[in-house]
Parts: sequence; structure tokens; C-alpha cells
Amino acid sequence: MPQANPQAVGLFLESFFDELCACGVRNVVVCPGSRSTPLAMTAFELSQRDPKRLRVLVDVDERGAAFVALGMGKATGVPAAVVCTSGSAVANFYPAVLEAESSGVPLLLLTGDRPPQLQGLGAPQTCDQLHLFGSHVRAFRQMPVPAATEDMLVFARQAAKEAVIACAPRRGLGSLSVPVAGASTGGAVHLNFPFDEPLKPDFSEHLPAEALGNPSLVAKIKALRSKEIQGCIAPVSCEPSDEAIESLVHTLRKKRVLMVAGDGAAFSERDARAVLDLADYASIPVLADPLSGLRCRGYGVSIESYDAVLGSPQGVPEALRPDAVIRFGRYPVSKRLTQWLRKLSAEGMFSVVVDPCETRDFNAATDIYLPCSAACFASAITGNWIGRSKHIIGVTPTQRSFLSAWMQANENVAAVLGQVESAEGADAFEGAYVHALMDELPPDACLFVGNSMSIRAVDTFCRCQSSTIQILGNRGLNGIDGTVSTMFGASWAQPMRPVTLLVGDLALLHDLNALALQRELFALGLPAPSITIVLLNNNGGAIFDMLPQQSDEPYFERLFLTPQDVDFESAARAFSVPYQRVGSVAEFREAYQAQVGKPGFHLIEINVPLRGVKDRYAPYWELA
Repeated sequence: MPQANPQAVGLFLESFFDELCACGVRNVVVCPGSRSTPLAMTAFELSQRDPKRLRVLVDVDERGAAFVALGMGKATGVPAAVVCTSGSAVANFYPAVLEAESSGVPLLLLTGDRPPQLQGLGAPQTCDQLHLFGSHVRAFRQMPVPAATEDMLVFARQAAKEAVIACAPRRGLGSLSVPVAGASTGGAVHLNFPFDEPLKPDFSEHLPAEALGNPSLVAKIKALRSKEIQGCIAPVSCEPSDEAIESLVHTLRKKRVLMVAGDGAAFSERDARAVLDLADYASIPVLADPLSGLRCRGYGVSIESYDAVLGSPQGVPEALRPDAVIRFGRYPVSKRLTQWLRKLSAEGMFSVVVDPCETRDFNAATDIYLPCSAACFASAITGNWIGRSKHIIGVTPTQRSFLSAWMQANENVAAVLGQVESAEGADAFEGAYVHALMDELPPDACLFVGNSMSIRAVDTFCRCQSSTIQILGNRGLNGIDGTVSTMFGASWAQPMRPVTLLVGDLALLHDLNALALQRELFALGLPAPSITIVLLNNNGGAIFDMLPQQSDEPYFERLFLTPQDVDFESAARAFSVPYQRVGSVAEFREAYQAQVGKPGFHLIEINVPLRGVKDRYAPYWELA
């Protein structure tokens, strides 16, 4: 039976990981396992040599670990790698792979496997891992059995480079950079590594060259080491053609124009500023989803309370109806807004979509699609309006009146929403706590928002106090799995930014073992990030109380509300996480102020009713 050469394995994988680092990868999440030993030990070895160049985090749960790596990519725009052993461990990556695909987040999957001679013969912990994730990954590569010949070491480096290129942001984003709201145009890439025993690699500094069969190889290996090339992807031109822009300007010139920004609208600070500068200059209101990166920028054109504005029982006033809409990113969280846009499109509204990769238009309403970044679009269209057109769209009296109408409606609704803390029974209402949380978030904080009721509460009550606040969430597939792990990855990737997670009880329960990462935070002796979990515990799936399944019949509670009666205080104690339960908004403010900024996990629990959520929100979602 063939056996691995530990020195050859060490050289091959050292070349691979060294090239990942050269391409900007800084984080590897390792899941313990035997067959992945060479990958885990190589990453650890390089992290010990230069901790600033590569960091290793250990997570015993493969499903959570993949979401941790996803969170790192979401927060930075730079792929993180996640390592696991063979067999069912690999399958646990699947939920994060699907989220990475839908959200466009770069993610590197490095999996250990049995060598070819053990495949298909009943060897333990062995299954067919080739193309395991199908079309849900950007690329798959079956790596060769490691060897230390010169051509194989060159190949290892090229394979690493190709993996980063395949999973990293595309189309005009240039070198890897920090996104404003978790947006990206990347995806997952899977590399499968077959390893023979012995699995422990040899990282001897002075290798006996004759053992590798090539006396001159050591010198050549040293010559192959890459220079740092942070961000190995060259910018790609994304400028729309002059003809397309001139045609668009001509079409929009006499229309009332509205902008809509959802998750993925802005990939960078440059994108956010460019869109809002354009909107400000052209007097275009921007309906900004909390995950768009545009809501908290401090621009008067940003309309935060659009969902409540559209909820008037009297219908949407004619003064707020656009003739044309320009959408950046996916449709916002607000279902009410999506349905309104669908209705307007059916009535003849002109629709433009700006997105680097796809229309994401399940309303099937796109009239013009411009495949470019928001900044490229804004730059091109602003230059056209100013430099080529005598009549600049957006500064006409009609457009100015349109913006004024939206701003006035937004302020009127915001005044009502701001009364949520003093409303009768506010201590039992989620909105009061979310409103207080937005007040208390420190500058430069990251707010990670869970799905279901949490993101909807933030959409309704989010009026940021600081333009530097980052708001993230997993809205690709809207799932509750991996929420705590993704948040942890975002925190680990930007440790100087305090992170707050707003989450419901089922989402926390679904990823509860991520609290075990409390130990990992302090394991390396590095400054630990501050992570405050704000738990809105309605003891079940309260969102179903708003959906057509709602009923007083026994099936509704059994199949949909699903109360779990979890003692989260005991759960927090099990993972050594400081815990506090609060019973009023005032108590919450005091508890949050006391915890935010302190290293490690902290859990603040708020108990709210399971039933009646629709009635509690009605005064704020159905404003006259």
C-alpha cells in the first residue's frame, strides 16, 4: 500500500496556504478530524510563524464552522477558509454553501478525503465527495495526492490562486475590500484533498533534499515563495456604454424617479456615497432597507420608514407614486413594498435594475438591466447628466416635489414610530426594545440581525444614530440556521468593532452550540471582540401569527408556533456566557450599556408574548 511522505505533504500544503495568504486570505476555521490533519496542522503551523498573516479558529461543529467562515467573508469581502475531515462532516457545510451562493459571499471549503485506493471499497468515513455541492459552488477541484516535485508545488500555488479568484467578488469591484453591509458578488469554492497515511505532515525547516529525490529542490522551493499581493484580482471595467446611459437619461428625464436599495445595494463605502450623492444631487428619494448600507448614512434623501408609509389604510397618496424606479441589490425586506412595486409595474411603471451579477427580479418587472456596481452606475449617469445634458433630471420642480412628499411622509410616520417606548404596554412589545437598541448602539458598532421577526422589527424601527454603524444579516435564503455562528465570524474578522446580535429564541436555539466559541475567543491571548446577544424570546415562531396559517385550532400551536420552553439562563451558564434577563426598556438600556464593549459573549434576554404579534405591530404597520 502506498504511504504519504510527511515532508512532501508539508511542502505541498505549505505552498498552497502560503499562496492563499498572498492572495489576501487571513482566516482559517478548523473543525477537528483525522483525515483533515494535514490541512489543519499546516494552517496552524503558518499561523504560529506569523499570526498577523494567518489566524486559525477552531469550531467543533462543521455546520457552525462554515457559517463562521461565511460571517468572516460577509464582514470583510475577503474569503475565509473552513477545514473539515471526510464523510458526513463535509455535508454539514451545505447550509452555509447555499447561503453563500444566494448572498454572494466568498467562502473557501477545504475538505480532507481518503486516497483513491480506498474509495468505493467500504473504507470507514468515506463517501463520494467529488462535486458534492453540485452547481451551488463557483468551482470544484479534486486536488492530487500531495507531492513535492517542483511542478506540483507550482500547481499547489496556482490552485490556491484560482480558488480565491473563483470565490471572490466579481465585476468591477477591484481588489478585495471591506463591504459596507455584507454585500458581495462572490460564492463558495470547494477543494477536496485526498490524503494517505501517515497524516501528520513534517515541517522541518532544513529538509534532506535527497529524501525528496531532487538535491536542488530546496533552493527552488524558497524561490517560489510569493510576494504579498493583497487582493489578487485586477479591476474589471464595468462602465455602462454611453449609448445605454444617454437612452436611460432620455427615458427618465420627465418621470418621477424613485430609488430602492435592498441587501447587496452597496458593496463598498464608494458605492454607498456614490448612490446617495447622486440621489441627493438629483432629488431622488431612496427607500433604503436596513441591510442596504444606505439607511444610516445621514442623507436626507434616505427614506427609512417606507414600509409604514405604504401601510396607510387609505392607500398610498398619488404624490408618492413614481413613474420610474431604479433598484440596487435585491428587493428590500418589506413585502408590502415588493407588492406595491409589482402593482405599479403592472400599471406601466418603468423599472431599472443595477446589479453586478443578476436582476434578482422575482416580480419579472425589469425594463432595463445594467450589470455594473452602484458606484459605476452613479458615476456614469452623473457624468452624463452634468456633462452632456442641458436639462438635469432630478432638479425639475416635479422631481423636487416628489422628494419633498416622500420626506414629509417619512417624518410624519417616524414621529409616530418614535412613540413606541411610551405607548401603553410598551414593555411587552418588541419594537420598544429595538428602538432603544438603535439609540444605544455605539459608533462603529456592527448590528447583526436574525431573520423572521428580528429583521422586520429593525426594518420598522431602525433610525441609526451614527453613519458608521454596520448592519448585517443572512438574507440570502432568509433561514435561521447558523445565525450566531455567522455573527461570530463577522465579529472575529473585525475585532475592534463591537458586535450586537438581535435574534429570536428559535434562531438562537438552532445554533446554540456556537456559544461554545466563548472559549475560543480567549484561547489565543488576543484582544477578544465584544459580542452582545439581545434575545427577543417569544417562546416560539411568533411570525406565523401574522401568516395565513394562523388559527385557533390545535394544529397551529403544535406545527407552527412550536413553543420550546428553553431555560436560556442555564444554557448560557453551560457555556460560561454572562447572562441577564430584563423586564422593561429602562432595564434593557442599563444592562446593554453595562455589557457592550466588554470582551466576549454576553446574553441579554427579553421575554415577549408568543401570540398577538400582529395586533402589537398594527399601530405601527398600519398608520393612517
